[in-house]
Amino acid sequence: MGSADSKLNFRKAVIQLTTKTQPVEATDDAFWDQFWADTATSVQDVFALVPAAEIRAVREESPSNLATLCYKAVEKLVQGAESGCHSEKERQIVLNCSRLLTRVLPYIFEDPDWRGFFWSTVPGAGRGGQGEDDDENARPLAESLLLAIADLLFCPDFTVQSHRRSTVDSAEDIHSLDSCEYIWEAGVGFAHSPQPNYIHDMNRMELLKLLLTCFSEAMYLPPAPDSSSINPWVQFFCSTENRHALPLFTSLLNTVCAYDPVGYGIPYNHLLFSDYREPLVEEAAQVLIVTLDHDSATSASPTVDGTTTGTAMDDADPPGPENLFVNYLSRIHREEDFQFILKGIARLLSNPLLQTYLPNSTKKIQFHQELLVLFWKLCDFNKKFLFFVLKSSDVLDILVPILYFLNDARADQSRVGLMHIGVFILLLLSGERNFGVRLNKPYSVRVPMDIPVFTGTHADLLIVVFHKIITSGHQRLQPLFDCLLTIVVNVSPYLKSLSMVAANKLLHLLEAFSTTWFLFSAAQNHHLVFFLLEVFNNIIQYQFDGNSNLVYAIIRKRSVFHQLANLPTDPPAIHKALQWRRRPPEPLSRAGSQEGASMEGSRPAVPAEPGTLKTSLVATPGIDKLTEKSQVSEDGTLRSLESAPQQSSAEDSPATEEPSQAWREQRRLSSASASGQWSPTSEWILSWKSKLPLQTIMRLLQVLVPQVEKICIDKGLTDESEILRFLQHGTLVGLLPVPHPILIRKYQANSGTAMWFRTYMWGVIYLRNVDPPVWYDTDVKLFEIQRV
Repeated sequence: MGSADSKLNFRKAVIQLTTKTQPVEATDDAFWDQFWADTATSVQDVFALVPAAEIRAVREESPSNLATLCYKAVEKLVQGAESGCHSEKERQIVLNCSRLLTRVLPYIFEDPDWRGFFWSTVPGAGRGGQGEDDDENARPLAESLLLAIADLLFCPDFTVQSHRRSTVDSAEDIHSLDSCEYIWEAGVGFAHSPQPNYIHDMNRMELLKLLLTCFSEAMYLPPAPDSSSINPWVQFFCSTENRHALPLFTSLLNTVCAYDPVGYGIPYNHLLFSDYREPLVEEAAQVLIVTLDHDSATSASPTVDGTTTGTAMDDADPPGPENLFVNYLSRIHREEDFQFILKGIARLLSNPLLQTYLPNSTKKIQFHQELLVLFWKLCDFNKKFLFFVLKSSDVLDILVPILYFLNDARADQSRVGLMHIGVFILLLLSGERNFGVRLNKPYSVRVPMDIPVFTGTHADLLIVVFHKIITSGHQRLQPLFDCLLTIVVNVSPYLKSLSMVAANKLLHLLEAFSTTWFLFSAAQNHHLVFFLLEVFNNIIQYQFDGNSNLVYAIIRKRSVFHQLANLPTDPPAIHKALQWRRRPPEPLSRAGSQEGASMEGSRPAVPAEPGTLKTSLVATPGIDKLTEKSQVSEDGTLRSLESAPQQSSAEDSPATEEPSQAWREQRRLSSASASGQWSPTSEWILSWKSKLPLQTIMRLLQVLVPQVEKICIDKGLTDESEILRFLQHGTLVGLLPVPHPILIRKYQANSGTAMWFRTYMWGVIYLRNVDPPVWYDTDVKLFEIQRV
């Protein structure tokens, strides 16, 4: 891009800046112009020609020169925004300043002494923009920079198509221009799709990269437990001070959701044309999720009839302007808008799956993690969107890609974050009855996945993938087991007919989790058994008729239930069980799980390549903090149990007994691996053994086992089809205990997950921005960069 000459001049200017110990006057235009006026340097050039060590040296040794450089670069952007960038030269200056600031900003943020610099006022830069020297009126540099970027993103012939009919017309006045008429892409609230323009896309992308860099100050602050730290850059940019907030929000959302990487529907088309849209779409997705980083647990948005009222009632909000991007997102309500968003996200999430059965037919996109965060935000901030997603089987177009990613990433330590967000989304969806109902749709799309072949429904797919994660994922996924099983419990009352493969997987998990060594080796392991028993009870009580496969599997594995009922509690037995623990910990046994052959064309899940970079994540809250319990009443409505007094009878509800203070404490102190500090006692085992909800299953076995045995003896049967036929026509009406109320554990927003999302999102952005490597080798504090 840049000629050798201009690179040389630019490099000379950088060297002069680092070697000048005397402050250079801000008025010395001849000196400052060398950085942007006469050069054509690409962003890659700027990163190469301005080494980190030199930026730090200027910062330490001649701080006033660094300050002037930033101030002058912002001033040039402000001038470009004021004039409307009509000449090629002005546009070049704007891009050069934008690249330079993208390079320098992270080094301003990493030094606590400099952090306030952009929020200090510069004399003479009045809010009126006329440069009046009235200091009351002066704007902080950060505000001037953000407003200039916003203006430049709707600059005719630079970042948007001009609406002028001819060149004779006077240039559009950038101040009177209604940017809502210049939205970048058709979709939500805008019907017109402008002609694609490569140059405009590139210019938008560079400005968005600078905007993202401004927002990235958050990376240089350690994770705060209260998560209330508001990002001042995002707060200002998404406030009413930014007159382009609505069109920009709409442009970003529509650009992401309208993107079709297939290349206009023609397979293999991407091999002929380079796709310049993707970098813009990625940048748009990243900027969008950062502007939506808003802790919904602490903000004023009580839900009333599924609508967020936070937009109308801001009184309870922390002082300061409301985030307009969150506000707009929560107020989208037209069906066709929801359809456009859902279809777009589903199309992009499914893109890597297309790759597996039509290799290279489409361009493979890499920003699925940003899309998952965006989908999460949509569901979290806009309950009407969540209900729309669950209203039809379209939700399965989101479910299948998520299960694909979970299965594919299960052995890869560098993708723990992806595993978590996928599971969080499914936990959120599983709190709604419709999700369980939708899972009954037969699964016919054959995406090659490294799982046993089965014939069945989407519920079977979910159970088979979860079983695979639990039995053959890596150790760091153990904290997710509670979440995975909670999802299965939430959907279980609605599952009409499990396949034999899925039924066997559930019993295999019960078998693995109810061994004495596993139950006694950590304070919370027995909860997994409670969850599985709850699944079986829900299906037997509410969906007995179609579930002969599960009933048959329970009968075949009846010894597991008898062992649980007779769990030893005496000290010698505990001691003996724990002898197992002295061995090196191994993943759950796969014996008895009858792994069938994997699907054709699938590749096994593989660990990360040694040396892969990953970013650390904060711990996620335990399942008791992550969810709140609700009871489903006769008419299908939910009643929260959190405020109600806890039921006393364990038979009513084994689960309500769980999260005691002591248990939380135990959970903090012990994990399956670091179990050194904790030892089980007889009293402890008795305290929960008596609450195991085995009544329904024992009654089922008592009634059905003699009948099944009689058939086998009478007919000399070893063939299971005959037994299954008998079970299909059997009934337990009047023989089982009174059905228990259905308990749903719904995800609830909390500051712990808000902080987790912040670290995860910035970690993804850090790792994905490698060309140029915006934050690489700077002193980030929000997470650690680790090598696998």
